[in-house]
Amino acid sequence: MKNLKEKIGYGFGDLSSSMFWKIFSYYLPIFYSDVFGLKPQHAAMLLLVTKLYDAISDPVMGIIADRTQTKWGKYRPYLLWIAVPFSVVGVMSFYTPDTTYTLKHVYAYVTYILMMTVYTAINVPYGAMLGVMTDDSKEKSVFSSFRMFFAYIGSFIAMGIFAIFEKSIQGTTRIVDGVEKTVQDVGDAAPMQWTGMVAIIAVLCCIFFILCFLMTREHVKVEPKEKGGSSIKEDIKALVSNGPWWLLLGGGVAILLFNSIRGGAAAYYFSNILGTNAVLTCAVYLFIGEVAQMVGVIFAVPISEKIGKKATFISVLVTVAILSAIVWFLPNTPGGFWALIIIQTLICIAIGINSPMLWSMFADVADYSEWKNGSSSTGLIFSSSSMAQKFGGAFGAFLLMQILAWFSYDKDLTTQAPQTLSAIKALMSWIPSIGAILGLFCLSAYPLTSQKMNEIQGELAVKRSEGKE
Repeated sequence: MKNLKEKIGYGFGDLSSSMFWKIFSYYLPIFYSDVFGLKPQHAAMLLLVTKLYDAISDPVMGIIADRTQTKWGKYRPYLLWIAVPFSVVGVMSFYTPDTTYTLKHVYAYVTYILMMTVYTAINVPYGAMLGVMTDDSKEKSVFSSFRMFFAYIGSFIAMGIFAIFEKSIQGTTRIVDGVEKTVQDVGDAAPMQWTGMVAIIAVLCCIFFILCFLMTREHVKVEPKEKGGSSIKEDIKALVSNGPWWLLLGGGVAILLFNSIRGGAAAYYFSNILGTNAVLTCAVYLFIGEVAQMVGVIFAVPISEKIGKKATFISVLVTVAILSAIVWFLPNTPGGFWALIIIQTLICIAIGINSPMLWSMFADVADYSEWKNGSSSTGLIFSSSSMAQKFGGAFGAFLLMQILAWFSYDKDLTTQAPQTLSAIKALMSWIPSIGAILGLFCLSAYPLTSQKMNEIQGELAVKRSEGKE
């Protein structure tokens, strides 16, 4: 068993990346539309194009990481190499240049593509580390639970910083186009206030990635993919023919589509439906969600050991689909608000239970690949999980901004049109539910049950022992 220091150190990696991931998921849409000044349809296309690029780059990074050889290991060095670029580019992404609309549009594309590039360069190797820190299947689930628990701590920190940010600016005034304007919510904040706030988070991200590097080790030695090993073409062919990988990828896209739509819509929902006085309650709402997900992680291992990883994932998808749909019927009253808080808590507990299982299931897919093809291609397999996040995030952000554009969202209006308000409410309710339901179709056909994985790991243990002789 690996010591507690390594488990905590591994958790620090996702604590870091989750701080930025949460900001990009929850606040980048409203930053681009209300602060940076992009039209909603342009912001929608930007988020789609850049995240699709990022998703496609993930397998490339997985291939590179699989073939990296240093004194620190294959995957761990990237935590040190990319920590500073990750933080610097993150700040650049939330900077608003004082120039023409066209040049700002170009700047947004360049900085966001750069951000997705460095995010891939550090997170794909970080995820693949799970496969080389231990060869014990149960311990991998424990490492994964530590990872996700600390990821929610990172999200909690980011949401806390945003809550302080919102509280500090609310009611202040600033000059916009020569007119004094009272700041009601984060969408009214000055561009440099956003940049300064993100810079604080960026420094923390850099520190925790470096701590992750210092506190962890790669204990499982994987032979380099050089002469005598599988070629890139063979690795990709094995991945494309891996049926469980496709099904799990679909489930991962679905749950992250669900999260990105609901998360991105929350700021619009609280500002436009619950009223501007509810800005701080939005921060509380998101805060509660992060705490609930942390609670869910605690139950992930015992529940999955009792009913299996596949059944756990399916149960989560059914639960969040039903609960999210109920939000559509909630009245705009104090009772409706508290019902929303209860639903948010239950949804986030379910998401917290599922999060470690998704990573652990990708580890199962890597074992399946080794069992079937003789090569696990750990980096390439784990890069697919990152790709799932980005596909889900890309389509979620695109749908969010595009639906707002279709239904005539206008940040300058004090009160949005009735159809716009209905669209915002749908983005918090039945639209993400559809995403979860799509995931059910994928997971229902997923073949790697607990019984099947016991058979596969038993055969792998024999093959590995024979290979050592």
